Amino acid sequence: MTSAFGDITLIAGTAHPELASSIADALGQPLAQARVARFSDGEVDIKLDEDIRGRDVFVLQPTCPPVNEAWVELLLLLDTLRRASAGRITAVIPYYGYARKDRKDEGRVPISAKVVANTIVASGADRVVTLDMHAAQIQGFFDIPVDHLYARPILLDEVVAMGLENPVVVTPDVGGTKMARAYAKRLNADLAIVDKRRISGTETTIEHIIGDVEGRNCVIVDDLISTGGSITQAASTLKAKGAKAIVIAVTHAVFCGPAVERLDAAPVDAILVTDSIPPKEPSPRKLKVCSIAPMVAETIQNIHFSKSVSSLFE
Repeated sequence: MTSAFGDITLIAGTAHPELASSIADALGQPLAQARVARFSDGEVDIKLDEDIRGRDVFVLQPTCPPVNEAWVELLLLLDTLRRASAGRITAVIPYYGYARKDRKDEGRVPISAKVVANTIVASGADRVVTLDMHAAQIQGFFDIPVDHLYARPILLDEVVAMGLENPVVVTPDVGGTKMARAYAKRLNADLAIVDKRRISGTETTIEHIIGDVEGRNCVIVDDLISTGGSITQAASTLKAKGAKAIVIAVTHAVFCGPAVERLDAAPVDAILVTDSIPPKEPSPRKLKVCSIAPMVAETIQNIHFSKSVSSLFE
């Protein structure tokens, strides 16, 4: 099978070089020769050292912390490729920063996720690949194709390998019910919901648990862990309600502030995350990282040869 575009070319920013290398290895493709450096005042300096005219180029760059640095670097990489006459430019963004501001939930605030989408398109992206957005409706902010990938198959394989008996899937937020239901369907498990109330941007309180968790093995699923407050509160509440083993399965390990300390102190038996974000040191003691590189590599192959991406998750 041939592609309508030129050969696959992979180019990586500096946000997550380990993941970029793993994706390149899985594809059997080298990373393009490019210099991504900084001027003395901190401005990003980019120079592409090979001809990519007419090629099918994939930019590998999660907008993970430091988010603004990774974001600007991504935009300048896209502009570099557009001006170098790439055939098609796909922004592969395993972690999409600013996704938590996807609507005006009060007066005089920005819709940050829309601003990010606008700048990515304006800088030259023809397509976007991302993983477990905090709000899936952000796909609609783009006027270009968006392939929204799911870490669920990867994390579920690890959960299944644990052989948990009588499991119940728990979402620490009512907004995560759809994700939790997808996990529960695959595990043939019941569903429970943690009813929490947000006090501030960093503080929440748990009202009660909807569902039966007493004597059950619980799998808490979410898209990300930031400071770890909500998910560790949920774990403590589940344990107080009589839960047995507690496993956390989360896509993006942002781990800001006291997250590591909170996770180490929480009554959990395992913490499963992906490598969408570079690992932090120190990491939680019970952490296990599951690589998304093979899945992203297969996605890139399917896009290049105009094959279905959604079929990877059926």
